[in-house]
Amino acid sequence: MFSVLPASKLLDIQKHVEKFDIERGDTLYSYGGKSEYIYTIRKGMIKLVQYLPEGSQRIVRLLREADIVGIEATVGTQYEHDAVALEPTELCRYPVHSVRELSRSDDALHHDLMGRWHRALHEADEFVTQLSTGSAKQRVARLLLKLSESDESASCTLYSREDLGAILGITTETTSRVIAEFKRKGLLIEVEGQASRFLCDRPNLDRIASN
Repeated sequence: MFSVLPASKLLDIQKHVEKFDIERGDTLYSYGGKSEYIYTIRKGMIKLVQYLPEGSQRIVRLLREADIVGIEATVGTQYEHDAVALEPTELCRYPVHSVRELSRSDDALHHDLMGRWHRALHEADEFVTQLSTGSAKQRVARLLLKLSESDESASCTLYSREDLGAILGITTETTSRVIAEFKRKGLLIEVEGQASRFLCDRPNLDRIASN
């Protein structure tokens, strides 16, 4: 997050960095909570959750290695989502007051953070748009493509059906049915010895996603 800083300031901010781990299901912060820290993911996956008026939840973004979590803390005083670990996750956290002070005194960091904030908004809009439109098969295919895009072997971890449904805006039953169909057709092949890890047939999934 601070790659634009000169070495002298980089050494200063490192004094405030804390590294820590959280387990699957742990909540990093909650909606409306005071934004005291900004986080970067070293390893793992975080889901950002919003709750709808009727009480159901919607996952509006997935964050992975090198992503910033809680970037809204740079411009506001409260977190805008629940941030929950989808798997064991390693993080670094930075006191938001230190980041704000650096941002005020360093134009390069200020512009970089604002750029990251803008990209985060764009990616959130894109995430919801891509995964909330089209048939259930298209939505599942698009999600599998997104989950496997950064892996050289085109593999991905499938999370709970409840989480997948909350990402895609479809029922748990529909999610389970589509996943089962993709497995039967060989679009998802279980990785031996790795629970919930699957190889994705990206060319055929891409055809379904864009059909």
